[in-house]
Amino acid sequence: MSPTPQPTISLQARFATDLPELSIPWQAEQTPEPRLLALNEPLATALGLDPDWLRDREGIDFLTGTRPPEQAAPVAQAYAGHQFGAYSPRLGDGRALLLGDLTGPGGHHLDLHLKGSGRTPFARGGDGRAAVGPMLREYIVSEAMHGLGIPTTRSLAVVATGRTILREEGPLPGAVLARVASSHLRVGSFQYARNLDDPAILRRLADHALRIHHPEAAQDAQPYLSLFRRVMAAQADLVARWLLVGFVHGVMNTDNMTISGETIDYGPCAFMDAFDRNAVYSSIDSGGRYAYGNQPAIAQWNLARFAEALLPLLHEDQDQAVSLVTEALGEFPRQYGTAFSAGMRHKLGLPAEAGDEAVGPLIDDLLALLQQDHIDYTQFFRRLGHAARGDLGPVRAVFTDRPAFDAWTERWQSFSPDPEVMDRTNPVYIPRNHLVEEALAAATAQDLGPVERLLEAVSAPFDERPGLERYAEGPPEDFGRYRTFCGT
Repeated sequence: MSPTPQPTISLQARFATDLPELSIPWQAEQTPEPRLLALNEPLATALGLDPDWLRDREGIDFLTGTRPPEQAAPVAQAYAGHQFGAYSPRLGDGRALLLGDLTGPGGHHLDLHLKGSGRTPFARGGDGRAAVGPMLREYIVSEAMHGLGIPTTRSLAVVATGRTILREEGPLPGAVLARVASSHLRVGSFQYARNLDDPAILRRLADHALRIHHPEAAQDAQPYLSLFRRVMAAQADLVARWLLVGFVHGVMNTDNMTISGETIDYGPCAFMDAFDRNAVYSSIDSGGRYAYGNQPAIAQWNLARFAEALLPLLHEDQDQAVSLVTEALGEFPRQYGTAFSAGMRHKLGLPAEAGDEAVGPLIDDLLALLQQDHIDYTQFFRRLGHAARGDLGPVRAVFTDRPAFDAWTERWQSFSPDPEVMDRTNPVYIPRNHLVEEALAAATAQDLGPVERLLEAVSAPFDERPGLERYAEGPPEDFGRYRTFCGT
């Protein structure tokens, strides 16, 4: 059988060309025995990439960065960041490469980026490699987020490298993840540019961000203040969406907050099973800084760091610049609250005309009940859709204080909730932590079947399907306390 002809791939290098001060030209390390583990065919097709070619050796080499197109200029991006509140002036892509950018569906700019492609000058002592498990975790969770309608980077492929890498848990098979995003600009990118003490570089970075994400704002009287406001609005909406589905990012450092408003870097992340405002799954978050309920406040804190980086562009008088951005940042709690409340209305099937004065307490009282009994968050809302059709028994049975739940239910039913809206809003399937771990363990042992079946469920999370019952179930009693790791 002859190999699939190589397609013409137009991979540009706009970031490397526009901002050479914020990157280092670099090449991916060679992979001794590459093997394709997962390929996102719908995404590949949408990007104009032939899935059959990507399965051939030339395509696999493209996905690992070892054979980039001739016009490509791979770079490791530079950025700074606050990590758990402590500032690091120089982080950057220690094990990643930006291969370049391409034109996606609708003519939109998309970055093609690698993780686990080898050490770069930013590696800070790490080996620059990644293991099969964490790369498949990002593939699974990012596709689940996409299925849920939450802005996210998308995984294109995971390729086993044939290398064995060493981690605390022992030797593991290595892998490279190829992913796409609207861009990989982060709050940390602006922090790094500000550190260079050259306003021209900071301005070029902001202009680059405006061109990619908000070209219409470039014509505003205060374009950089408009950039800040738009990034803030996108992040307020994003974090609200996280909380609405019970997602805990786990490591909301400023280098993990995108300018695009897309979720990035699925390291120690998890979806809650039992509702708990204090839920923490990251093994390195011992103080609970990035707990489920803290995420809105952390997003606002990160945005304040973004504002600080932008100050030289906002006004020549620093006091005036601070005043402008402080006023703008003060809008975040309202924006987040509005987005969360709107999402909760849909989850509860409430009509648009229901007044905030009644809906707000209804939401607060429900969350208190869920917290009190640590109710399974995803199952509760899906079963509540059945309750809207008259079947209250299963959802009522999980509460210990049934009179309190009955009183809440009476108030909720007075709004005549719409079960169809609820079914379109509340997922049946999320990447349950026990199922993710089961799938990753099997994949590490070279059995990809559990990964494929889990992806089938979470890629269409609102559609209940026969044969997928176990993917809607909560964890077994012996699953224990769940902890996730960065994988580095």
